[in-house]
Amino acid sequence: MSKNIGLIIIGDEILSGKRQDKHLKQANELFRPRGLSISWVKIVGDHADFLVQTLKESFASGDVVFCFGGIGATPDDRTRQSAAAALELPLERHPDAVSEIEAQFGKEAYPQRIHMAEYPKGSAIIPNFFNRVPGFSIQEHYFMPGFPMMAQPMMSWVLNTYYSDWQQEPRIELSIRLIGGQESEWVEFMESFEERFPELRLFSLPTISENGNRSIEMGVEGVNKLAVEGLEVLKQEAEARKHAYEIIV
Repeated sequence: MSKNIGLIIIGDEILSGKRQDKHLKQANELFRPRGLSISWVKIVGDHADFLVQTLKESFASGDVVFCFGGIGATPDDRTRQSAAAALELPLERHPDAVSEIEAQFGKEAYPQRIHMAEYPKGSAIIPNFFNRVPGFSIQEHYFMPGFPMMAQPMMSWVLNTYYSDWQQEPRIELSIRLIGGQESEWVEFMESFEERFPELRLFSLPTISENGNRSIEMGVEGVNKLAVEGLEVLKQEAEARKHAYEIIV
């Protein structure tokens, strides 16, 4: 796999804090067992001009992008129209999407719900196993509803259908918690560690509790064998420094 994976999470309700995003967590749960990782995430509102500009940049990037939200039929759902504008394509009613929406809603599909079958010309549908209102894909961008319970199986379908060969050895995360101390005391060690293990991602997350006690979660992410080896080096360094630590399970 040589392409970056990005997420665009769309909705004023996410920016305002009225709702908390769950798509990033769900995406990681699907990607990690495949050995895949997310390169970037953008959270944007429903403002059409900004959404069009965001999608123009995203389409131009060549990345594989999963987009969530704004594909409904109400006036504040602007993702379908913005994707078409970003690609300078007309909206076109997709016959397979029409069939799905008619099958789900019958006569009540008209006059409003049927607009959810209108995508940028040349799009393919993404089956919605929850309520049969499809998402759509075009130029390796995959547009799904903002409801996580709908989006998760749709994203899984996309991965299995288009990227079944994107299987790499899963990466795991292992870490220890250093009790007390400052991150600055570990900078030189961390630099040398990264030179020794270029295929591991080394991370350091300091915490200050309400009573002022400090700790540092220091760990590695990588394929199993290397991650276990890297964790052992972290433990050995802490022991050599006589620095108290505990293994995070």
